[in-house]
Amino acid sequence: MASFAAGHVSLVTGSSTGIGAATALALASRGSVVGVHYNASEAAAADIVDRIRKAGGQASAFQADLSCASSAGTLVGRVLEQFGRIDVLVNNAGSLVGRRTLLEITDEFWRQVMDINLDSVLRMTRAVAPEMMRRKSGSIVNVASVAARNGGSPGVMPYAAAKAAVVCLTKSLAKELIAYGIRVNAVNPGIIQTPIHDKFTPPERMEILLKSVPQGRAGTVEEVARLISFLAADESSYIVGESIEINGGMWME
Repeated sequence: MASFAAGHVSLVTGSSTGIGAATALALASRGSVVGVHYNASEAAAADIVDRIRKAGGQASAFQADLSCASSAGTLVGRVLEQFGRIDVLVNNAGSLVGRRTLLEITDEFWRQVMDINLDSVLRMTRAVAPEMMRRKSGSIVNVASVAARNGGSPGVMPYAAAKAAVVCLTKSLAKELIAYGIRVNAVNPGIIQTPIHDKFTPPERMEILLKSVPQGRAGTVEEVARLISFLAADESSYIVGESIEINGGMWME
């Protein structure tokens, strides 16, 4: 893949660990200056920034709790103040929060899952759009999930619903923003070996899930990061409003 132009800036939410961290590293390896966002994992974010800098890149860490309505605007403002522009936004921040069955899902729990997995995508895109619209250029990549397609594994109904909404939101945003030269796309990772599974998926359930993957294995964060980097760059300049599956054949469309 070609390098980004000098001064290119990317902001990756939830980039202290997992897919977000791999994406931050991948974008930096192509020459982008990277805003590494984190909520609570300050040390992990600092490690990603350090790795980027040691490789000759530029990066800074930015803290924000994106489940709070006002945080998106504040985060984007701080990145713009330091770097002057944002060429790529990767909306990766998200969490299962917990596994609950229907009768265990309270309104408060539902709202918590929607805030971080869906509302943060809208808020971040709304915050970054004016600067991109002025330049008539930009790429936004939303990280959804195969759960948006198949409803997810037991206990993740709110998460699956939020990610399905992200897929629809991606299409709506793409239709509106392409007139300003801003491309919006999404990726739908399948079973990827990330800290989210370490936290919420017991080994015996992971074994069952992996049996549903024709390729017979979990994906890696680097594989997803390469796809996100492709969608962020000019190589994908005619791809608009797509939600691309990356799941080892688990879901085909």
